Order: sequence, then C-alpha cells, then structure tokens
Amino acid sequence: MATALAPALLLLVVLNSRAGLYRPGLSVTALDELPPLLRRCAVAWCVVLAVLAGVRPAGAVGWAVLAAVVTGHALLAGAGRGAVHLLLRRSRRRRPHSALVVGFGPTVRRIAAALHDHPEYGLRPVGLVDPGPGPAPAEPPVPLLAAPEDITRAVIQNTVLDAVFTCDPYADPDIAALVRLFMAQGCTVWLVTGDRPATLGPGPGRLPDHLWGFPGRRLDPPPRPRLGYLGKRALDLCVAGPALLLTAPLMLACALAVRWSDGPGVIFRQERIGRGGRPFVVLKFRTLRPADEHESATLWNVADDERMSPVGRLLRRTSLDELPQLWNVVRGDMSLVGPRPERPYFVRRFAEAHPGYEARHRMPVGITGLAQVHGLRGDTSIEDRARFDNHYIDTWSLWQDVRILLRTAGSFFRGGGS
Repeated sequence: MATALAPALLLLVVLNSRAGLYRPGLSVTALDELPPLLRRCAVAWCVVLAVLAGVRPAGAVGWAVLAAVVTGHALLAGAGRGAVHLLLRRSRRRRPHSALVVGFGPTVRRIAAALHDHPEYGLRPVGLVDPGPGPAPAEPPVPLLAAPEDITRAVIQNTVLDAVFTCDPYADPDIAALVRLFMAQGCTVWLVTGDRPATLGPGPGRLPDHLWGFPGRRLDPPPRPRLGYLGKRALDLCVAGPALLLTAPLMLACALAVRWSDGPGVIFRQERIGRGGRPFVVLKFRTLRPADEHESATLWNVADDERMSPVGRLLRRTSLDELPQLWNVVRGDMSLVGPRPERPYFVRRFAEAHPGYEARHRMPVGITGLAQVHGLRGDTSIEDRARFDNHYIDTWSLWQDVRILLRTAGSFFRGGGS
C-alpha cells in the first residue's frame, strides 16, 4: 500500500487540477467539494492499485481495504481543504482585492452593493464599467468608466485583481474585448448574473457557485491548445510545401511577366507585424514601384493607383501577387490561415483607433483569414476585420482552418481575389 501512495497522490493532484479544485471560487466550501473529491480519490486509487496488481498479483488488496483507503483519503483531504478555505476567508476579509464591476442597469449596483456589504467574498468594488449601449447605472456609488484607456489606468492605479461581469461576456464583441483587456492585465474574471441563471452555467466539472445568491462562476482564460497549434503548423507545412512545388511554373510565369512589364525587382519585400508584435519581412510579387520607403510604409491603398501596370492589376485582382508568401509560411513567419499582417505604421494607428486591434496578434498572421473569406479585403472596415479576426482566434480549431482554406480556394477559382 505504501508503494501506491505516491503515484495515487500524484494522479489525484492531476485530476483535481484539471477539475479546477485548486482555483478558489466565490462561496464554495469543503463540504461542497467532498463528493467530487471522493470520486477522484476512488479513480486515483483504483487505477494505481489495478496497475500494481497487474505487476505484482500477490500485492492485490480487497474491496474492503480499497473502500477504507479511499474514504480515509477523501476525509483527510476534505479536512485539509476546509482549513485552507477558513484561512482564505479570513485573508479575504483582512485584505480584500480591488475589483471592477462590468454591466448595465440596476444589476451592476446590486452586485456592487452585495460585494460592499459582504467582505467575506474578498472583492472591494472600486469602479463600474459601462461596456457600451444600455442603461447606465443611476448615481453610481463608485467611478463609472467606459473608455479602454480609463479602464487600464484604473486597473493599474487601484491594483485591480478581479473583474466581475454581470452580463454575458461573449454576447457582444465590445464586451468580449473587455474580457481580453482584463485578462491581459492579469485580472481574475468572474461572471455573476442578476435575476436569471448564469448564462454560461458552472462549466464542465465545476461546482455551482454564487455571490450572495447571484449565480456566478469564474471565467478561466481559454486554454492554449498546444497540440492544436502543432497541428496548425503541420497543416501549414503539408500544404505550403507541396503548393510551392506545384505553383512553381505559375510563379515563374508571374515573375517573367512582372520583369517584362515593370523592369527589375520582381520580388517586393516589406516589413509587417506578426504574432506577438514581432516584425518580419513579407514577400510579394511587385505590382507597383513606390516612390520611396516612406510611401511604401504609409500608403494605405494602391488599388486605383495609375502607376500600376496591367500585369500588376491582374496579379492583385487574382491574388497571385501573394504566392511568394508560401515561402513565409514554410519559414514560420506566417501561417496559411490567420489575421492578415499589417505594416508597423498602420498597426500603431489602428491600435489607437480600435481597442480590439492589438488582440489580433495573439495568433500567427496568415495569407488568408476569416475576415477575408467574408469579403473584408482591401479598403474595408478595420473594425469589422478586427472583430472577425478576434472571433477566429477565440473559436479557433484546425477544422476551421481547413474550412477557410477551402473557401479561399473557391474564391480564387471564381476570380474573387483582392
């Protein structure tokens, strides 16, 4: 039995961690946690003892011993967690976290008042955040914030560690942008609703929670699908590598046409901003020769520029000028699918004008993307593009990449390039 203790404890820690038992809730107690703790203790001990019995049959234990071990372990763990909860509640009362409450109408005031009147939750409201259209709270007892820069300033100045959302955080792009803003600042985000059940439920494997009777739960950051990203990179290599070989004759024809029409300098190199704000050099067939480096970096749209030759117009209309970016994909600068990369000058401008724009750089940039297959190419709304790009990132899956590639191919064969 002593041999099984260490692996059983290790497995139990893994199971509890994946179930979120090491992330404190609003009002969950040790008694609430005891049933799921008992189930996971049973799973851990059954698995470990079954493996040991397969290795050493003579060391197998009976059902009575197994039940006693599981029950004793669960009770000891429950008692330990009860002590931790007690210390946590005392700590919350003595040193409450500064919190911002996000939402519309009277619900915000009621939840802010509940936090103020019940310090056992450890959240001290220091401001209300109005996420956009909707009835503003009348006579807010704390400062009312709206602009992203004011929210960021309040988070820093008040050392805000928690944000409490009283509305569905993913029902509106502006509210979803606030969730990303708070998580980027390292805040814990909670969803606490008013008179209706929590729109997102307690979550898989989570215990029901509440804040003075208001249903609520913790919103964890979306998990980073590492295996999924490896699959995304594998898809890039499996498609871009053969595509380079298959399109080599076509690219040679494009290069000869550009050389014949516009002279030397077939490949156009330009600095763009990639994942995490890192710059890289993107490759394209030259469709226009800019007057100087400043024009190349700051001229927004060249679609109607009279200096463009017929060959350049054909390449842009069919998106054939983008084919050299397959080499960027093979190199790892880009992905096949992702937000389109932009020049540093415009990244700075758009980030100032559109709060969700910088969040696009959470994902590798791509040759095509969700915004592009919805017709957002060339001189179209940057706000709409950023919304589509962030939706793509928030709901990313490998199959979504495949769908976007298929739709892009269909658009190309229909002549719908940019």
